[in-house]
Parts: sequence; structure tokens; C-alpha cells
Amino acid sequence: MRRKGTSEQLAIVRNQGLALLEKGKKPDEVAEILNVTPRCVYRWRQESRQPKRKKATRSVGRPRKITEKQIKELEKALDQGAYAFGYSGDYWTLDRIAQIVWQLFKVRYHPSGVWHVMDRMGWSSQRPQRLALHRNDETIEAWKKEELPRIKKDS
Repeated sequence: MRRKGTSEQLAIVRNQGLALLEKGKKPDEVAEILNVTPRCVYRWRQESRQPKRKKATRSVGRPRKITEKQIKELEKALDQGAYAFGYSGDYWTLDRIAQIVWQLFKVRYHPSGVWHVMDRMGWSSQRPQRLALHRNDETIEAWKKEELPRIKKDS
């Protein structure tokens, strides 16, 4: 079980142990003085003689399937609109975008993966606003100006 304390506090204990070892104390004596296991003291001594090489830092997780350059190409393609790719409605769905990615780059994406690509591009999810086919905006405005205030007064 790991001893409690911050990394700095544990480093202080480790340095005290190394100092005691340099003074000629045996690892078992150092362990008893510092209230740690003898194995810790042996490990400290080993690491001080042969310090560990630092690991190369790399990005965490699976590498991306498409590059930034391909994302720029995808964005240009999507800006053309869905009609340009033969869809009946001029809106994009995750499934449609996944098909376009396949057509352009031969890379398969699940719709949830496409969502992450769209987020990297700065795109957001929006639903197309459906308007009535026989909508009359002038009548709606007139109703808002005349009828709505009258209804609000009555209630």
C-alpha cells in the first residue's frame, strides 16, 4: 500500500533514506527509521544508481482516422450542400456525412465517430426548421400585433 502524502513529501522521505544509506546505514535500518518497507529502500537505492529513462510523451488514445488536411477537404465538400451529393433534402445527417467520408477518403466511421469529427471542425448539431407549406408571414405578423395583445388583456 502506498504511503500517504504528496509527491513532494514522498520525495523528501526518499532523499532522507538515500542520505542515510550514504552514511553507511543498512537498508533494513533505514526502513525502520523512516517507517517504510525494506523493499522501498532497495528500490530507492537501485533507482539512484540507474535512473529510469523518461518515457516519450505521445498522444493518448487511438490515432485519428483522417488527417487535418482531409478534414479541410471534407468541410469544403459539406459546404457544397447535400444536393451536390444527390440527396433529396439539403441537410446533413451523421449517416450522410459518414457516407461522404467513405466516398472521399475510403474511411469508415460510425455515426458517433462522425459526431467527433464534426465537433473538431467546429460544427454543431442543428435540426432543420420545418415551416408550414401554406404559411403566410404577413397574416402571422398581423395576428401578433392585433389579436395577441387582446388575448393577453382578457386573461
